[in-house]
Amino acid sequence: MHALPAHATVLLTQAVDALLDAPAPPTPQDGLYVDATFGRGGHTHEILSRLSERGRVLAFDRDPEAAAQAQAITDPRFSIRQEGFSHLGQLPSASVAGILMDLGVSSPQIDTPARGFSFRFEGPLDMRMDTTRGISVAQWLVDADVDNITEVIRDYGEERFAGAIAKAIVARRQEHGPLSTTTELAQLVADTVKTREPGQNPATRTFQAFRIFINAELEELQQALDAALLVLQPGGRLVVISFHSLEDRIVKQFIAKHSKDEYDRRTPFAAPKPMRLRAKGRSRPSATEISANARSRSAIMRVALRTDVGAHA
Repeated sequence: MHALPAHATVLLTQAVDALLDAPAPPTPQDGLYVDATFGRGGHTHEILSRLSERGRVLAFDRDPEAAAQAQAITDPRFSIRQEGFSHLGQLPSASVAGILMDLGVSSPQIDTPARGFSFRFEGPLDMRMDTTRGISVAQWLVDADVDNITEVIRDYGEERFAGAIAKAIVARRQEHGPLSTTTELAQLVADTVKTREPGQNPATRTFQAFRIFINAELEELQQALDAALLVLQPGGRLVVISFHSLEDRIVKQFIAKHSKDEYDRRTPFAAPKPMRLRAKGRSRPSATEISANARSRSAIMRVALRTDVGAHA
């Protein structure tokens, strides 16, 4: 297997501090912690370095290359599941001390041309997190109609030229055959979108949209958040790092919804469902981190605490 590009873990210390409620307590932690998106293991290694002999880390990642890299970790306190983090719900209720979700794609995925995530490199138009299942973006575009493509680009890319790009994709397919490479798609979008924010490639939003859609990323995130409520123990922490507004909006609304008592309007005199989370704030990378790793500039980290009341509901 080819060598993987280096990966700079975003908000490494801050995220693990929030997960373990550091710097207090100063002693190594017990309990089960979940790195819901292993990536290249930066957060996992940091968590393991702070756990006691009784502590454990369970990681999830559906990317075969990430799962293969995880096999190099020989620490008996570590294990990984090669599946999406929506499978969190399979863990026992109230069994987890903390969950960390670092959303989006990793630098090795972006920088490996064969994965098809980047408009900067020539590669197959794939974009699947798990290359062993599902269909690629290129395969989907063979039959997708204008309305479907428009909806995906508009809703997942927040692209105001979604309709024009979708029509150009279908016209290209009818005249010259389906798109098959990243550079073909990038050039088509550049030829279609005549204006763009300074410093942003015209294809940025379209690539984001297709990646999110083909991997069902927002659905996966919502399922994982719902599962987190069930498996976090009272006092357990949820830490989520997101990189674009669609993800962050879901996380923000989820924490807000469960950080207040829920009343059922159909039964106004019934006792409300007690709050199940307590928001612990949000933070962003420092100027120093952004300077060292430009990809961290859009990151937002939100933290919530699982409350004691109704923890087993």
